[in-house]
Amino acid sequence: MKSSLKENITGYLFIAPQLLLFIVFIVYPIIEGIRLSLFRINYQQETFVGFENYQRLFADPVFLKSTVNTVIFVICIVALTVVFALLVASAIFDKNAKYVSFIRGSYYIPVMVSMVVMSMVWSFLLNPANGLIPYAARELEMVSVNFLGDKSLVLPVIIFITFATNIGQAIILYVASMIGVPKDVFEAAEIDGANRMTVIFKILIPLVKPTTIYIIIMNIIAVLKIFVVIQLLTGGGPNNASTTLMYYLYNNAFKYNQLGIASAVGVIMFLITLILSIPQLRIMFKKE
Repeated sequence: MKSSLKENITGYLFIAPQLLLFIVFIVYPIIEGIRLSLFRINYQQETFVGFENYQRLFADPVFLKSTVNTVIFVICIVALTVVFALLVASAIFDKNAKYVSFIRGSYYIPVMVSMVVMSMVWSFLLNPANGLIPYAARELEMVSVNFLGDKSLVLPVIIFITFATNIGQAIILYVASMIGVPKDVFEAAEIDGANRMTVIFKILIPLVKPTTIYIIIMNIIAVLKIFVVIQLLTGGGPNNASTTLMYYLYNNAFKYNQLGIASAVGVIMFLITLILSIPQLRIMFKKE
């Protein structure tokens, strides 16, 4: 009994620093954010207003627009990332090592570059006034399209930029997961006469399901926090066509000094993350 207690205490001492950091930097901010969402805050003065902040949010058309935009971002970017990364990884995972390394490096380069830098590069390419692509279109006497100023185009453009910047990480995770699949499985499938498409859809994709769920959850969290590319490329425009929940939160917290409203947006984003992530985690830990 004493030895067991001693072992448990030792284990708790080892995890105590990480647990303390988790409580201070994760749990406490969540609780404080929930508390602040119930107050109207003017500098140092806090007035309890209950759920008034949430009522104001759902009566605000800009908030509703930013919510719809965020949902579209999440669905499109997660779907594109999973499908494209699976296709690329399944095509190259068993090829020559140098070939695979080159492909992985090519796709991963944008991940290593700061999102600020990538946004500035795309701004240089797409800026309607002096961007390279509009300039080339004018020089070639082609129709110049304002990608960042057209309400129907700005959302697909931001989705593509975010997807292209982050896809490398998903490809590397899938390749690593597929390389870890035992070769005996592929040899057995080959003996049974399975072609490559059968191997991919019947063996590879089911076996890398935990990696797929991890990528889905991490991309949901990352897309919900999308901010830099919006701030630098469009500023939420035109006419709030590219405003997201994170950008809406930023405006209320730092431009309009509405900390209660911003905290309520943060709570809603937290709930959206839980709603979208918990089913994935249940699938991951579900016993076959």
